[in-house]
Amino acid sequence: MSKNILLEAHAMTLKQGTGIATYARNLASTASGLGHQVELLVGIERKINRRDALLSEVVLNDAVDPKAIDPVKMVGRAIDWTIGVPAGSRTQRLPAPRIVLDPGSGTAAERRHPTHGAVRLWERSFLHFNRLGRRMEVKTEGRHDLFHVTRPTPAFVKGAANIYTIHDIVPLRLPYATLDNKKYFYNMIRHIVKKADHIVTVSEFTRRDVQEFFNIPDTRITNTWQSVAVNEAAISGSDEDAARDVENRYGLSFRDYFLFLGAVEPKKNISRLVEAYATSGSTRPLVLVGGLGWQYEQDLETLKDERLLSWRFDGSHIKPERRVQRLPYVPLSSLLSLIRGARAVLFPSLYEGFGLPILEAMLLGTPTITSNTSSMPEVAGDASMLVNPYKIEEIRDAIRTLDADADLRAELVNRGRKRAEFFSPALYAERMKAVYDRVLG
Repeated sequence: MSKNILLEAHAMTLKQGTGIATYARNLASTASGLGHQVELLVGIERKINRRDALLSEVVLNDAVDPKAIDPVKMVGRAIDWTIGVPAGSRTQRLPAPRIVLDPGSGTAAERRHPTHGAVRLWERSFLHFNRLGRRMEVKTEGRHDLFHVTRPTPAFVKGAANIYTIHDIVPLRLPYATLDNKKYFYNMIRHIVKKADHIVTVSEFTRRDVQEFFNIPDTRITNTWQSVAVNEAAISGSDEDAARDVENRYGLSFRDYFLFLGAVEPKKNISRLVEAYATSGSTRPLVLVGGLGWQYEQDLETLKDERLLSWRFDGSHIKPERRVQRLPYVPLSSLLSLIRGARAVLFPSLYEGFGLPILEAMLLGTPTITSNTSSMPEVAGDASMLVNPYKIEEIRDAIRTLDADADLRAELVNRGRKRAEFFSPALYAERMKAVYDRVLG
C-alpha cells in the first residue's frame, strides 16, 4: 500500500556530492519505485515569503556571501541557543522552480520530488538538542506516514513513524579523527536510538558498532547495506570514450594512473597512502579526488614532498610535474570516467561505515586496494586486495603487485562485477521494503 514518506535530504542540495547525498538520492528513487509518495525535506536559510512566492524563490537560490553579516540570522541563532525550539520548526513547501537553478548544485537535479524547506534545519535541531536534550519537532504541511532521516539529526515528525540511518560512529570510534562535539554526538545518538521507531545502518559492521555502544536490541535495528545507481551509459560505453574523456579533461592516459576518492581528512589515511605510493617506485601518477574535510594540514604538507616530483622534457625545457595530483571537485560524469579509466582505485581508509568508492569501482570494472578494517572487507568480499591501513609497507607492496600483475587485475575486475550484484538496486529495494513494511505495518 502506498504511503506518504518525508525524506530528510539536505545533503542532496550541496554543490559537492557526498556519500550521504548519494545515499539519500538512491533512497528517494528506491522508495518511489516501491510505490510510495516521496517528498523531500531540506534546510533553507530564509522563510518563504508567501505573499510573493516568485521573489522568495529567487532569494532562496541567491548567491550568499559567506562573509556577510545577517542580523536576523544572528538574532534567531541566539534565541535558539538560549531556549531551543520548543514550538517546533515549521516546514514550507518550496515552489516549483521557475528560475534557472545552479546546475552545479544538487538542487537542480533533485526537484523531481515535492520539496519542503525548514529554516536552518540542521543548525536549529542541534541548538535545540544542546539546550533541551531532546529532538526538535518538525511540523510539516500535510500528513506523512513516515519520516526517514538520512543522517543522525535530532528531529522528528509527530504522528509519523520516525526512522534514522546511522552510517557510522566515527566520532566515538576514532575521536582524534574528527572535530565533532563528541559529548553532543554521543548523547544525540543515544537519544535517537532510544526514541526511534527503527534504526537503519549501511553495513553489518556499523550495526554491530551501534549495538555495542548503545545496547539496542536486534528487533529495532536493521542493516540494509547500500546501493548505487550508476548510469548505464557509463558501464556500457566504450573504453575509447572513457579514455578520450580523461585525456581531454585531465591529461591522463587510460589505465595508467591510480585513483583515490574521498575528502582530505584524517580517517581517509592519505598521508600513509602517499608515503606508500612514493616508496612503491611506480611512475604512474596518483590522482586524489575530493575536497578538504578537516584537520587536513598534515596531508596537504605530505603532498608537497619533493619525492613526488617528476621531470618532463617538452623539447626545449625540462619541467617539473607533480606525481600526485589533487582534484578538489569533479562532475559526476567525469568522475565515472576517472574511475573506469584508473589502473586501480586505492582506498586504504582507516574506518568506513560502508566504503562507497569500492562499490563504484567494482561496478565500473576497476580493481581496488582497500583496508582490512571496519566495513571494507564486508563490501569488497574476495574482489579486492586487503591491506592493514596502518602499515605503509603493506600498502606499498599491494600497489607494486597490482601495478605489475595484469592477470590479477583482470581477476579482481571479474570478481568485482559479481560482488557488486549483491548491492544491486533491486536487492536494495527488497531490503528497504522489508524495513518499511515492518515499521508501517
